Amino acid sequence: MTKALSVLLIDDNPARAEIVESGLRDAGYVLLERLEGTLDLLARVDTLKPDVIVVSIDSPSRDAIEDLRRTTEKQPRPIALFADRSDPATIAAAMEAGVSAYVVKGLAQDRVQSVVDVAIAHFNRFHVMREELDRARLSLVERKTVDRAKGLLMEQKGISEEAAYRLLRKLAMDQNKRIGEVAQDVLTYAKAFKL
Repeated sequence: MTKALSVLLIDDNPARAEIVESGLRDAGYVLLERLEGTLDLLARVDTLKPDVIVVSIDSPSRDAIEDLRRTTEKQPRPIALFADRSDPATIAAAMEAGVSAYVVKGLAQDRVQSVVDVAIAHFNRFHVMREELDRARLSLVERKTVDRAKGLLMEQKGISEEAAYRLLRKLAMDQNKRIGEVAQDVLTYAKAFKL
């Protein structure tokens, strides 16, 4: 049996909040707390550690979007946002701030679970893509570092590129490090001693 997802709800309208709360209960989610705004959001998320944040609001203000952005940067998690009215610029800003699902004029008790599910799926997909991009960037940086270290070794020791690479690989194995780390060590050493 899987653990019920915990939800932090943000809504300043009790009637609208009741619709969302009923939808969350019907879906088997655990409502941790309902906030009336985003003012102290980061601290509440840090304390409560919800699995998902659900926001239902007339129209998100710039301040609310900025609060969501700060929270997403420090405590990333799926965010589902229901808005009574909106415009393309606000939607774009909210999505850029980390909102995973944005629904305009679509708040209904029986839709809450499907929107939260979409937010979770979108968040998870984006998170995987972000990790892949970070790994690719790291790989590119390491490759450049290895190339620079190979060039330095070729110049200083008068060896071929293949021999320089073998030397870096051997050092990495001997030190139980990644080749990129050893290459960075070689470059740092060379810089320190002005080689």
